[in-house]
Amino acid sequence: MESLRNDAQRQILMRFFKTGPGEYGEGDEFLGLKVPQTRQVVKLIGKDFPLSEIPQLLMCRWHEVRLCGLLILVSKFEKLATKRLENNQDAIHARDEILTLYLQYAEQANNWDLVDLSVHKILGHWLLLPSNLGDRDYKIKVLDDLAQSPCLWKQRMSIVCSWKTSHMGDPTWCLRYAEIHLHHPHDLMHKAVGWMLREMGKAAHARPEIKCGEDLLRDFLRQHAHEMPRTMLRYAIEKLPEQERQYWMAVR
Repeated sequence: MESLRNDAQRQILMRFFKTGPGEYGEGDEFLGLKVPQTRQVVKLIGKDFPLSEIPQLLMCRWHEVRLCGLLILVSKFEKLATKRLENNQDAIHARDEILTLYLQYAEQANNWDLVDLSVHKILGHWLLLPSNLGDRDYKIKVLDDLAQSPCLWKQRMSIVCSWKTSHMGDPTWCLRYAEIHLHHPHDLMHKAVGWMLREMGKAAHARPEIKCGEDLLRDFLRQHAHEMPRTMLRYAIEKLPEQERQYWMAVR
């Protein structure tokens, strides 16, 4: 990956990901690789890359190498999460091992792209699969610990993981952590919560007796639109009809 270094692209990425003093990505270092280049590395090496060596990637100074490590974890997890392997004990054990490693090094996913490209495909999917680590209450505790962490990126994980759960028919995770983060002070969390509410609004629920999609989103807005940060609300209602968007913004 170092051999692919691009100094011109590196400068662009450092500005885009706010790496200056006092910014949310302060001190992060880039090689200047585009995401497709990193994905190509994962495609070449990910299949046989030992799980035990991934921490070396996650602890690397280079942003793109940490992303490579996270995407290898995603690739390994997805291969173990197919319908055929959902209840396979060896697969359950291996998924739990990947999830544990992911959480152990969660602070190394220290920018929004590192979180957003990995958390829903590992943590979000794990929430809906059998696990030997614990039941639903245990899984709620895992997310509560992330949500209550002083680390912004762990907090973002607790809501962005619901991208997967909503699309797989369980909106409860999104609703719970959207409420928990409703008054978060950081703009990045306002965007994340609004985005996840919007995604929940687009998803149909697998159980017809439970409200789904836009009905659930409107229920949430009726309860909270008046107190939602403007950016969060704007993201949440982005796919609603124009006249309705104007209504909700007026409520705010």
